[in-house]
Amino acid sequence: MTISSELPATPATAVNFRTVDVRGRNLTLAGLRAAVPRAQGQTVANAEEKVLDIIGAVRARGFEALAELALRFDGVEQSHPRVPAEAMDSALEKLDPAVRKALEESIRRARIFADGQRPRNVDVELGDGALVSQNWVPVARVGLYVPGGLAVYPSSVIMNVVPALAAGVESIALASPPQKEFGGLPHPTILAAAALLGITEVYAIGGAQAIAAFAYGVDATEAGPALEPVDVVTGPGNIFVATAKRLVKGVVGIDSEAGTTEIAILADATAQPALVAADLISQAEHDPQAASVLITDSEDLAAAVRAELDVQAAATKHSGRVREALSGPQSGVVLVDGLEQGIAACDAYAAEHLEIMTRDASAVAARIRNAGAIFVGDYSPVSLGDYCAGSNHVLPTSGTAAFSSGLNVTTFLRAIQVVNYSRDALAEVSSHIVNLSRAEDLPAHGDAVTVRFPGAAS
Repeated sequence: MTISSELPATPATAVNFRTVDVRGRNLTLAGLRAAVPRAQGQTVANAEEKVLDIIGAVRARGFEALAELALRFDGVEQSHPRVPAEAMDSALEKLDPAVRKALEESIRRARIFADGQRPRNVDVELGDGALVSQNWVPVARVGLYVPGGLAVYPSSVIMNVVPALAAGVESIALASPPQKEFGGLPHPTILAAAALLGITEVYAIGGAQAIAAFAYGVDATEAGPALEPVDVVTGPGNIFVATAKRLVKGVVGIDSEAGTTEIAILADATAQPALVAADLISQAEHDPQAASVLITDSEDLAAAVRAELDVQAAATKHSGRVREALSGPQSGVVLVDGLEQGIAACDAYAAEHLEIMTRDASAVAARIRNAGAIFVGDYSPVSLGDYCAGSNHVLPTSGTAAFSSGLNVTTFLRAIQVVNYSRDALAEVSSHIVNLSRAEDLPAHGDAVTVRFPGAAS
């Protein structure tokens, strides 16, 4: 498939897609991490102070603070953020049939994949009467965040809710920013998607304040019921949401620090420039801070992609936003010596979304260690994963894919180990326990075993 672009870009629409050249440099992992494009503006460090203030206000003053924050950030007056049931029903009833059909297909595919992810319980018999098990148990309650801002994300409702339901979570609350143009409620398509999935507890709360409310709970008032605290908070968002999740981690579990979106594409001379450019633009339209990175050993491809970016960015609906994202320090071309250095650069960048457009793309994809999700070949664009692949699009960003995973069923499960030994099975290892407890200078540990065998030789 080839997409052709015919109109030349004018200087006013040109994209300043910068180049980082690491060719001929024997860089370590740390060197590559320092070299690849990253945002240099708003950081977690300078967002943290603001987020701490928001969390403190919500903890101290509950719904009063939430109402003030809704007025300040969203221009909405609230008495209580809980979305009425009739608003949910109305949103679903008025949903465009074509959009409903698309959401239903996305839900169907996501459910199939999520159902296949659930790990099995394991029973291991280590001897007669010596049984150790690992049982997967769902958390009791989760808080799911669906962002607002520059776009509408009913797909994020699906990505959060479906794996939670597949895990067996019984209590699900969802929050999305209030929208002034919709009477202070979240966007009706968000509400309709939640209604399709049977979610009835929905709140018009945005940003870091939603994460704080989920983590610590909010007491009831005359205006409405309490928002009970949750065990796990999931969902994507901007840097303030990601920072809030980091700060409440430990009070609650989180999926990952899913902040502003990013895409990296590893491509060689066989890649089609128009496809590469289209995919870079598809993520750049999310946000001016979105990151779009091309990693290639082909100067000719890089030049052709730049030309395509100029033309396609000028033609797309959110042209200004796209050009700002593509021209930012977080975006650009990384020129590498060849495939080996390209793979190393991918692992150093640890992209939220990584596309492989090379010869033998499947084999190359199998060698990648760090990525939130990998998209293989010309017919697996990130847009497929955003909506209808069946995979989950809530993924780690900002390099955190090096140590964390995307949202999945296990996010909502805990592995509980169960130990069930008989008298004879304990007796068989009792001397080892006593000897190890003495070696660690914790003799009471051994005594807790020997007391069960009065009269036995120690």
